[in-house]
Amino acid sequence: MVDDVVRLRLDIAYDGTGFSGWAAQPARRTVQGEIEAAFATVLRMREERPALTVAGRTDAGVHARGQVAHVDLSEAAIAALSRDTEPREVAERLPGLLKRVNGVLIPDVRVRGLSVAPEGFDARFSALWRRYAYRVSDDPAGVDPLRRHDVLWHPRPLDVARLNEAAARLLGEHDFAAFCKRREGATTIRELRCLEWAREPGEGGALVATVVADAFCHSMVRALVGALLWVGDGRREVAWPGEVLRRAVRDSAVTVAPAHGLCLEEVRYPPPGELARRAEATRRVRTLPV
Repeated sequence: MVDDVVRLRLDIAYDGTGFSGWAAQPARRTVQGEIEAAFATVLRMREERPALTVAGRTDAGVHARGQVAHVDLSEAAIAALSRDTEPREVAERLPGLLKRVNGVLIPDVRVRGLSVAPEGFDARFSALWRRYAYRVSDDPAGVDPLRRHDVLWHPRPLDVARLNEAAARLLGEHDFAAFCKRREGATTIRELRCLEWAREPGEGGALVATVVADAFCHSMVRALVGALLWVGDGRREVAWPGEVLRRAVRDSAVTVAPAHGLCLEEVRYPPPGELARRAEATRRVRTLPV
């Protein structure tokens, strides 16, 4: 007899400083590896770890406070954690599972929420968009020591108006090959919905770039930020990032910004009744009109 399987949604936050990125790798500490190991320990799964599917793989050093993943677990394994033998809904047992998993994890990663996923939910393919923030300080005194792990220091003054003028030329659906590391068989066509810069209030406030797209290719946000910083400090003209985008080839002048300034803030999904349809649409390979 096969146990009933339930899909769970995980809402996750982590400080990426001590991780070699999200994806599990042999002999390296990764976010996926830590969480899967924690579930395996709590659920006493000795032979095979539960496999997480994530909304967006983050690189080494990148942080998250709004990461989303899903995992498929047997109801019997979840029920076995409870000492009582009373029949309960899976959702009623999840607070206990959440507490135990976080009790095993080291404090630089936390599962902040655990819930039964709606039918058709896929953490990766059902997502409508992802929102990242990149934080930069141009304060001559440098970055606040307490923020050194999540704010980049830029040695030249930055002009917010120039940053936003250049960023506006990158919005829309384009082939972002010039700002991505290509992967075999993967498309670089993305819809960039928002790219805006604002300075945090207070003296010496950091600049924050809010970046929203339906999906991102490898190193895309950091490459966009790297190009825009050259505009913001006056070393390049406002039109330059847009010209690089249109050429659709990697420009050696585009510097990929360091990972530690980047944080995945939010992943947005459609209403439950539209999850499966969204996942099906996302799986299609996209092309641009000729």
